[in-house]
Amino acid sequence: MIAAALQLMRPKQWVKNGFVFFGLLFGHAWHAPAMVQSALLAFAAFCLMSSAVYALNDFRDIAQDRLHPVKRLRPLASGALSPSVAVLLMGACSAASLLLAWQVGETLVWLLCVYGLINLGYSYGLKRVVVLDVFLISAGFMLRLLAGTTGLGIPPSNWLLMCGLLLTLFLGFAKRRAEMMLMEEGGGAHRKVLDHYSAVLLDQFITITGGCAVVAYALYTVDQDTVRIHGTSDLIYTLPFVLYGLFRYLYLMHREGGGGDPSHDLFRDRHLIAAMAGWVAVTVFILR
Repeated sequence: MIAAALQLMRPKQWVKNGFVFFGLLFGHAWHAPAMVQSALLAFAAFCLMSSAVYALNDFRDIAQDRLHPVKRLRPLASGALSPSVAVLLMGACSAASLLLAWQVGETLVWLLCVYGLINLGYSYGLKRVVVLDVFLISAGFMLRLLAGTTGLGIPPSNWLLMCGLLLTLFLGFAKRRAEMMLMEEGGGAHRKVLDHYSAVLLDQFITITGGCAVVAYALYTVDQDTVRIHGTSDLIYTLPFVLYGLFRYLYLMHREGGGGDPSHDLFRDRHLIAAMAGWVAVTVFILR
């Protein structure tokens, strides 16, 4: 039961909560121990709240997950964990998350509450609304960015928010495209919203959001305010890592069956690992 409960919490997905640390990096706050401690608490709070959301989604989608070749192995769909235990786990994770957030500040508590409400609406019907479903997924990531900036008292950069929005929309539409490719003609039986998408439409959305994300990031690196704030114009040298990571992700989606789970792809593909590690290393070196 313990192993199944941990699987239901999906700790591998906690890497997504790393968006919380972007405020420390681009706000030059990693040298302040108090800020680092607050960021770690915010990260832990989002890990717990996201686990509660995963448990809620699995609880709501038991029947649909049993039709999926991979998701049918999840604890609730496979019968390894009872729904009542999942409900208790949801409550415990949510309460613990808000208690941690309260130690950081009231703003973080409100951001987590909004995150929970958005995902509640997503699980109870909004995930069936075409296009809006992906925007709600993106909103969850944007709240993580705000938690790592506004939630910690760091003014958020408009460039950071715009790049984050475009990147997460790209990942969201890529996720839908991967689900469609995996389920082929029976996708709607697992996820009703897939009946309203088409491969051509999703490819257009992916091209637009991916291209705009790259252009926005490139413009950010050479913007006068960016150069003034960071004291360097060398951030442009991180752009190749962004491009390589995006192109590799598209390759995995179209040729290797990836794209359905960004966290899984990031950890299993050494090219994505190298691109991410290279971007982090060069960015830290430049902003040190």
